[in-house]
Amino acid sequence: MRGEGRPLDTVADIDTPERMCFSCRLAGPGSRALAYAIDCAVRAAALAAVATAALGGNFAGWDLSGLGTGLALVALFVVEWGYYVACELWLHGQSLGKRALGLRVVSADGLPIGLRESALRNLLRAADFLPSANVLGALVMGLDPRFRRLGDLVAGTIVIVEGKEPMLPPIQLSPAATPEELGALPAHVPFTPEERDAIDHLMRRKGSLSPARATELASLLAPVLARRLRLTYTDPVRFLGLLHQRATLARGS
Repeated sequence: MRGEGRPLDTVADIDTPERMCFSCRLAGPGSRALAYAIDCAVRAAALAAVATAALGGNFAGWDLSGLGTGLALVALFVVEWGYYVACELWLHGQSLGKRALGLRVVSADGLPIGLRESALRNLLRAADFLPSANVLGALVMGLDPRFRRLGDLVAGTIVIVEGKEPMLPPIQLSPAATPEELGALPAHVPFTPEERDAIDHLMRRKGSLSPARATELASLLAPVLARRLRLTYTDPVRFLGLLHQRATLARGS
């Protein structure tokens, strides 16, 4: 089902320019508010550092009253208007608060944002405060199916939660591959991506298959690779496992 036909949800479908569709989890108002609070703390710390430097100069006997005020005003302008743009360009769509929570700003088609998108969405932060305390921003975000605030609507951006998929453990052969077995194979195994995926899937499912079924599946690909590499084998399952391990070692090196 397409994302447009769903009720309000935290999962959205994105159509890429390459005519591909993928799903992502949208960042809701709660996580975005927490990221905003972290960013506020970072900005406050930066302004406090400038104020402390100015006060330190005054205590040292230097007359920095005018200079300190000027530095504070410049720092306030830079932090308020440049912090988010600088972070989103440097950290590829993340502020420090978003990075801490695993959030990222992307364009509506899933591509990384650039200077134009970042500047537009952050210039309109002032409008989110109207009439006070981010009331308008929270209202617009709550009504939008993709939790976009005004800046996101104008810039064509969304905020997503980055997935953290667990890494699969390496495939283990039993008994373990010997140096002689691996040495008899070519240094670089010319797998296609489809062949590599098929072998990986088979080796990970091998424990749940009967030996006869595993051999039957391995025999679909093992003869093709044996002819291509001009090798012979006795056990097609182990042959594919050894090729996979040899290719993994070559890729790691």
